[in-house]
Amino acid sequence: MSAVSPCADGLVLRLYIQPKASRDSIVGLHGDELKVAITAPPVDGQANAHLTKYLAKQFRVAKSQVIIEKGELGRHKKVKILNPQSIPTEVAALKEQD
Repeated sequence: MSAVSPCADGLVLRLYIQPKASRDSIVGLHGDELKVAITAPPVDGQANAHLTKYLAKQFRVAKSQVIIEKGELGRHKKVKILNPQSIPTEVAALKEQD
């Protein structure tokens, strides 16, 4: 399974999260996952909330359309983006490779 795969109602992203980074960014591939750096610390769900907000902004969707399907408590996550309005260039490049 690749880092970015289309599904019936949007995209499924396999992510590797780097919390407490200096800035928020989609870094690129990390093994077979997409690495995302976020500034929030991994405490009390802050990193998940921040990740959801960041991805919603990148894909131009409501926060409710970003669903963490797997990996609530770990660095490895499976996230579904429902009906993305825009696709960041880093993600689009990976989607083309499939």
